[in-house]
Formats: sequence, C-alpha cells, structure tokens
Amino acid sequence: MTASRRAAVLGSPIAHSLSPALHRAAYAELGLDGWRYDRFEVDEAALPAFVEAMDPAEWAGLSLTMPLKRAIIPLLDEVSATAGSVEAVNTLVLTPEGRRLGDNTDIPGMVAALAERGVGSVPAAAVLGAGATASSALAALARICTGEVTAYVRGAERARQMQQWGERLGVDVRAAAWDDAAEALTAPLVVNTTPAGAADHLAAAVPAAPGTLFDVLYDPWPTALAAAWTARGGAVTGGLDLLVHQAVLQVEQHTGRTPAPLAAMRAAGEAALAAA
Repeated sequence: MTASRRAAVLGSPIAHSLSPALHRAAYAELGLDGWRYDRFEVDEAALPAFVEAMDPAEWAGLSLTMPLKRAIIPLLDEVSATAGSVEAVNTLVLTPEGRRLGDNTDIPGMVAALAERGVGSVPAAAVLGAGATASSALAALARICTGEVTAYVRGAERARQMQQWGERLGVDVRAAAWDDAAEALTAPLVVNTTPAGAADHLAAAVPAAPGTLFDVLYDPWPTALAAAWTARGGAVTGGLDLLVHQAVLQVEQHTGRTPAPLAAMRAAGEAALAAA
C-alpha cells in the first residue's frame, strides 16, 4: 500500500474529460494503490480559491484544461520555458514545500505522438485553425519542421496572431485564407486544430497520396477528414494519441515514477471512449 496522494483535472466544462480514466489506469499499473484522481468543474473565478486550498501533504498536482490554461499562470511560483513559450499551462506540480510549478505537456506530447507514428522531421507543414491549440502546434512544429508552416485561418486578425506566434517561437509562418484550406492537404504534415465539424468539408479534397494528418479531436472519432485520409492510405495521428502522450508526462511529473505505462493508459482511454 502506497501513501495516500491525489491529483485532479480542472476545467469548465469537465464532465467529458478522459483524464481520470488515463491517470487512474496509470496509478493501477504502477501499484500506486493510495493515489486518487478526480475531476472538478472549476472556472476562472473559482480557480484561486481551489488552488489555495490544496494541501501539499495531500496533493501532488493538477491537470488543467480550458479555460484555465492561462488563468493559472498568476497563481504559480515557477513556469517552465515550454509553458512560457505559449503562455499556457496544462500541468501543475505541487512540491512538498508548497511551491506551485507550471508546465505544458501538450507540446512535447504532440511531438511524441507524431514520433510514435514515425514522424520525426518534416520539411514543411500546414496548420488548420488559429486557436490556443494552434499555438501549441506551432511550438511542437518548431521542434520538428525544418521549413515553412502555412496557417489557414479566418480573418486578418487571426492571421496576424499566428504570424506573431511564429516569430515568438522561431517558426516561419505564412498565413493563408480559410477558403483555400484544401491546399493545406498537400503538405507532408497537416495539423487540424479546428473544432468538431469545421474541417469536414475538406474530406472530399484529400489527395490521392496524402502525407500525415494530425487531427487533435478524439470525439467524435474518426472525423470525416481522418476517415477520408485513412481511406486514401495516409498516416493519421488522433486526439487520443495526443491526450495519452501528454498525460504520460503529467503522471511522471506528479508521481516521480518513470516511465508511465503508455499502453495501459491508451487502453483505458479507448475503453472510456467506447463506453461513452
């Protein structure tokens, strides 16, 4: 029996989160019988009080989802360079001394998910969308893309934002109109960060010999774009791959145990999705 410890995922809405299934599976596989992982509906207004009430003798840390990834930053004692690069924290580690350390495992999680599918370096890439996930995608591409990244977005303001993120992250970003998004599908790597349904119309435009698609959605799955991509023989990495790989890094930071059990966590995520 291990000492009683706990962690949780916070966000709003949060009922859909697969994080409890992933982290609990990891604890079981690692023999951490005294550990528990919960989910809590917490918005920006309620976040400070929740964090202040965390006892470091009991809490190991948190996973943070929208809309808390930026709201948590003022409450932290230290932010990693990775999290600082995109001004987004999805992982809080609470030290025994009570220090709050913030990190972003989405970025290395993206890199690891692609590497698992054999994508370690690409000469160019395309990103669909311009939200918070798109900035994390750019940070991941900064590590693996040797050439230009084309961002397909709606409106001049979003185009400007993506180019600014590119400058900050050291990525050569060219902005293109969303109306021309079908052109993105010829890139060796396409990262779709848009909400469910937004890219469905592109399924008919998938080329005969596509490269790799990274679609960050996991529900519904497969998306229309991912299904068409697979049908044409292209490689597809999905949102569950990202979720599992970023959660692996969170488990390792919270528990201090490495490596976290990737296969068991993925199986738990697949089962939770099937049950849902």
